[in-house]
Amino acid sequence: MEFSQVIKERYSVRGYKSDPVEDEKLNSVLEAARIAPTAANRQPFQVIVINTQGRKDELRRMYDRDWFVEAPIIIVVCGEESKAWVRHDKANYGVVDAAIVMDHLILEATNQGLGTCWIGAFDAEATREILGLPENVDPIVMTPLGYPNAASRGTNRKPLEELVRYERW
Repeated sequence: MEFSQVIKERYSVRGYKSDPVEDEKLNSVLEAARIAPTAANRQPFQVIVINTQGRKDELRRMYDRDWFVEAPIIIVVCGEESKAWVRHDKANYGVVDAAIVMDHLILEATNQGLGTCWIGAFDAEATREILGLPENVDPIVMTPLGYPNAASRGTNRKPLEELVRYERW
């Protein structure tokens, strides 16, 4: 699919088929995450792939929505703050890096005909416990991954002139 079409086709999927995701498609999605740019190329992230079969009750502790565990896979992008680049004013770019990784991942998923839904409002402590994360690793963002079973809800996007300024505020 042409890149501009991928961007237009991507939407937050809130309904999934139980059909398995083929290994080659999963690997393509993971490769897109791997090559995502990170500040100073530090790559302070880890991607955790979770199969939902037989774990749905447990995984609902992370994010309690039926559609979340309908997908055959959940992907969690975690950050290692201590490994991330830090700007001179002490701003840590680990969360930004994780967001870029997830963005690459979801766009490639769309390109492969798969659905995703960016999730940030999850229970971080339950996620940490379920995934056995070390103390220095934080869950940043997650998404189900699977074949959509729901139509696009349509997106109301603000017009460009409300979002872009030139030269100054």
